[in-house]
Amino acid sequence: MKKSNGQFKFVDCLLILMMLLPIAAGILLKVLTTPQKEGIVIEGAMIYCKIPFPVMPILITETQVNSWLIIISIIGLALYLTHGIRAGVETKRQYLAEWIVESCQKMVGSNMGGYFAGFAPFITAMLGLSAFSSLMSLTGLFPPTSDLNTTAGWAVLTFILITYYKMKCGPLVYLKSFADPPALTPLNIISEVATPISMAFRHYGNVLSGSVISVLVAAGLGGLSQTLLGKLPGFFGEFPFLRIGLPAVLSVYFDVFSGLLQAYIFAMLTMLYVAGAFPEEEYFKRHPKKGNA
Repeated sequence: MKKSNGQFKFVDCLLILMMLLPIAAGILLKVLTTPQKEGIVIEGAMIYCKIPFPVMPILITETQVNSWLIIISIIGLALYLTHGIRAGVETKRQYLAEWIVESCQKMVGSNMGGYFAGFAPFITAMLGLSAFSSLMSLTGLFPPTSDLNTTAGWAVLTFILITYYKMKCGPLVYLKSFADPPALTPLNIISEVATPISMAFRHYGNVLSGSVISVLVAAGLGGLSQTLLGKLPGFFGEFPFLRIGLPAVLSVYFDVFSGLLQAYIFAMLTMLYVAGAFPEEEYFKRHPKKGNA
């Protein structure tokens, strides 16, 4: 029994390391590769290397590396929460895992209906990846959601799902939907194309703007502190006292609250767009056997 308990704790330690080590590795990589800079510097993801390719080089950027680090950490978290779950044994991690699963299933069921119940894992993964990507800024790492390529990729995936479910009744029904009513056909086409664009820019813009505002406020308070208190002797004249407090409050809002809110909004829009794209009545009219199943 003791040997079994020791093995269980050992696996738990490995899973905890699987959650923490990727983030630590990302911080170490950033420290080793980021050159020293003076003043306010606002730039995109760092390019680590370029892989030659016939059409154009493949760039390995900070966004891709940090995204994979987040994925590894999330996998470690999922394995940790489900490690040792079995019938008849109740633990706090089991309660947390069940709460996450039940909450996401309930959210998908209430917003998408029973037909889309299988979307719960997809929405859960999207929520987790988006939330943890935005929270990466708390560790000093570049948040992948501050890169338009990340949010655009998610938006394109959502657009593919929307188009797939709109075509469940056939391509002809899908094309006819653009002419409903005929006078608004150009606007319907524009609206179709604008859906992934608006989703991508909304998420990307909110996360990036929060990071930019936090950096500008912190830099401004540092300069103001130097102007007002710079003549004080020694340490008191060099330390940016005015930067204490306000940047931390802004970080709580922009990095935590706004990041989690944008993750929820993106997942909610995905559910509503996909569910709203499915012509349920027309589909079951054409496939009565599936409706009676």
